[in-house]
Amino acid sequence: MNISFAECTARERVLRLLDVGSFEEWLPPAARVMSPHLAQLGVPSAFDDGIAIGQGRLATHRVFIAAQEGEFMGGGVGEVHGAKLTGLLQRAQRDRPAAVLLLAESGGVRLHEANAGLIAVSEVMRAVLDVRAAGIPVIVLIGGANGCFGGMGIVARCADHIVMSDIARLSMSGPEVIEASHGVEEFDSRDRALVWRTTGGKHRYLTGDCDVLVDDDVAAFRAAAVAAVEAAATAHPVSLASLEQEHALLAHRLVQTPDGADAITLWQRMGVRDAARVPDLNADAVRALRPVAAPASTNA
Repeated sequence: MNISFAECTARERVLRLLDVGSFEEWLPPAARVMSPHLAQLGVPSAFDDGIAIGQGRLATHRVFIAAQEGEFMGGGVGEVHGAKLTGLLQRAQRDRPAAVLLLAESGGVRLHEANAGLIAVSEVMRAVLDVRAAGIPVIVLIGGANGCFGGMGIVARCADHIVMSDIARLSMSGPEVIEASHGVEEFDSRDRALVWRTTGGKHRYLTGDCDVLVDDDVAAFRAAAVAAVEAAATAHPVSLASLEQEHALLAHRLVQTPDGADAITLWQRMGVRDAARVPDLNADAVRALRPVAAPASTNA
């Protein structure tokens, strides 16, 4: 029986992904490590500040894992939330697990904590790159209902390997943010088809912004994570050459998509067959459409 990844809580995802009985949580809710800011603003707090971290086994491989809880403030990153994630990554450099898994579901920085949240995200980015430089793969799984936006969208693209479901979303700015900043003429956040064509898992897979596209199924995410760990997810080393390759690709994409062009136009110009049908296809069908020229995510 398929179990929806999107409908699970953060801890349910962790427990279902890892080998049975292997998860050891660090700073669990009982520790009550909470945001020092939310109560002062009269905002409800969470005993885990919206993120579960710890270690466990994935197909017997020792991994460190973090899962953001989208039901608490949309998975927003605050001071403590970010510190827990940064601490996990720093401990990975010392203890050297087979990989670090990040189950990302976040709208980005928690606005209630403003600069503290921004600093936290920057520390997470630095820690991700440090872990990669130490030769430990960082694997991001995106499949929650809130998507992965803002600073966490950048964090995801700093990782070695990204797995997304066909209903997941990944972007720097969320649809509502774009509309608020530039108007509905620029981006209509109510047009859900447009939102998914622009930020969804199918689009990210076809353009090479994620490495693996799966169905909204916990077992599919587990299989993809196991494969990434066993392959060491080191196909995208951090280097000047990979960064220059990414910049060249982005410059080419600007040529492929003139002002006003839709994602379907880009897919067509990339050589995707039957591009207009992509939104209606399942993950298996979309995987068969990615052009050979579309690189896997360089994530430099």
